[in-house]
Amino acid sequence: MNGVHDMGGLQGFGPVVPSLSGFPAAPDAHGGPGHDTGTSEAGEPLFHAAWERRALGLTLAMGATGQWNIDQMRSARESLPPAQYLGSSYYQIWTAALERMLLQRGLVGADELAAGHALQAPLPVARVLQADAVDAALARGTPSERPAPGPARFAVGDRVRALNLNPPGHTRLPRYVRGHVGTVAMVHGAHVFPDTHATPGAAEAPQWLYTVAFTAAELWGPQGGGADEVSVDAWDSYLEPA
Repeated sequence: MNGVHDMGGLQGFGPVVPSLSGFPAAPDAHGGPGHDTGTSEAGEPLFHAAWERRALGLTLAMGATGQWNIDQMRSARESLPPAQYLGSSYYQIWTAALERMLLQRGLVGADELAAGHALQAPLPVARVLQADAVDAALARGTPSERPAPGPARFAVGDRVRALNLNPPGHTRLPRYVRGHVGTVAMVHGAHVFPDTHATPGAAEAPQWLYTVAFTAAELWGPQGGGADEVSVDAWDSYLEPA
């Protein structure tokens, strides 16, 4: 969807300034993931408040139950109302999306969210992530590579154009590359297609996945300049031969 989360290349949000710790500077109450407030934070901690640690833990624990997949959760975050998204910090967005997913699946009631604690016995879930299994689960991740449906259309070095798509649902193709020409830099095999995978019950529909490099000049004209490039992972149906 063409949502407010897709901020790449948009003006008005200021520059992204890396912190001295090597991580992007944390957004404040008026920031959000994908953009920065323009300030750097030396030695930035992983969490800025105790509740952020719990937000991450709850999101991981509920994701491990199998109630939804990563693309459904991403879609839930990206479909928050624009004012809420822009007015929320990184983990506030995570928490709001988690609440939405729990409500949709009947795992929590609106009255329980308002009360801040459970009011009914918990519903059973298929899997429970135990504390001693967290490290292994994080290291394993959720592999998305699948058997290829056929030969790859493109090879390293091919010139391709990103389609000018305006999908009504979830997509991983950034707006700022749509309609632009780039060069295939890597071929990653076939992977679960997130655009369909974000719909509950939909097939994984694996497609070939490529890394496509776009020059800054191609994306932003003379203002891009220099030898800068932007690399984007793009599924097969996002592309056409240039």
